Amino acid sequence: MLRIVCEQLPDAVYLIEPDSSRIVFCNAAAHLDLGMARDEVLGHSVLSLQKDVVGPDQWRQIAAVIREGDCYVFVGRHRHKAGHEVSVEVHTRPIKVGGREYFLSVARDISARRSREHELLSREAQLRFALNEATDGLWDWDIEADALYFSPQLKRMLGYGPHEMAAPRLSDWSDNIHPDDARRVMQTLTDHIAGLRERYDCEYRLRNRNGHFLWVRDRGRVCARSEDGKPIRIAGMVHNTTEHKQLEVELQRLASHDSLTGLLNRRESEVIVPTQLRLCRRLGLGMGLAMIDVDHFKRINDVHGHLAGDEVLRGVATLIAGSIRNADHLFRWGGEEFLLVCVDVAQDEMLALASKLRQGLAEAAWPGVEGLVKVDASIGVACFPDFGDAGELLLAADRALYRAKTLGRGRVELATREAGRA
Repeated sequence: MLRIVCEQLPDAVYLIEPDSSRIVFCNAAAHLDLGMARDEVLGHSVLSLQKDVVGPDQWRQIAAVIREGDCYVFVGRHRHKAGHEVSVEVHTRPIKVGGREYFLSVARDISARRSREHELLSREAQLRFALNEATDGLWDWDIEADALYFSPQLKRMLGYGPHEMAAPRLSDWSDNIHPDDARRVMQTLTDHIAGLRERYDCEYRLRNRNGHFLWVRDRGRVCARSEDGKPIRIAGMVHNTTEHKQLEVELQRLASHDSLTGLLNRRESEVIVPTQLRLCRRLGLGMGLAMIDVDHFKRINDVHGHLAGDEVLRGVATLIAGSIRNADHLFRWGGEEFLLVCVDVAQDEMLALASKLRQGLAEAAWPGVEGLVKVDASIGVACFPDFGDAGELLLAADRALYRAKTLGRGRVELATREAGRA
């Protein structure tokens, strides 16, 4: 699923290990841009691939900046397998995958753009090209008159025609910044005008004509000053980063969720279960785990086929998810097994919930090729503080599940210290 999402992008996508700069994932566009096989790219690091990052010290400095900001933009040169250099603009941001920190980099080949820029011999020609051909939106703010110029591309990005938005002021722009971002954006702009920042550079959400919010990267710099040095004009460029943001969200979802059921996956439980246990221990709350296994699931696949089996698993996930609280966590543990984690719950409440879930599953039915598919489930329950750490809880719930299956399936068993020693 992760590969499918990334392969659809025309730009190169890399997943990077922050400390070593090692590349742990790339899409097809990445290895094709470099003239390499995918495995060859995965043998590289930023230090070996990026000509303009020299040595571990520089990488550590860059990594520190990436960790602190929303998005780090770097223009540099990648080393092509054939020996030449590829000019790239790289957008990098920190991302959590399976509880671990990585850097997600999206690199765009700007070689053609660089070549065209060198062909523009005069400043006037460069400006004319930017205004007429640039895909990013350009703006120019006369600070004293509070008069803004928006390029046709910027207006189009926001859903307006070239002759609309006549004589806009700064408030016409700032009023459309997402409320959660507005204060930070305007403070950054104010700091740059005051000389506290070298440039204005922000990533934020901006409302378009239809009322939808786009993610944009907005960069600008004071370009004119009065005789006494006071800033009187600032110009900048707005780049639509919505696709990059959507990719980041999708990568995070794919890394933490099961593609079949949409539930959290087993890897995510390695982070959530210990975290929830620490919370319960600190607040003096109970916690319960239920390991749920669909009985005789192989028989469903054999009789009705794997597509019907998949529908049953999705149905089981939906039924359980609809029977628990928002504060509870449900994971697809693997195959036909599910893990339910409940906080602020006593042992008798956890057992009652497990029995209710088993009864609900036994009463449900899903369509199959040989008629309706009926299921039952075996459930093993373990509770804190009876078992004191995450590993103990999971092992105890698993053993209780095994006991439920050994005793005939279709039942709920509670883990106890005595049963664990038996």
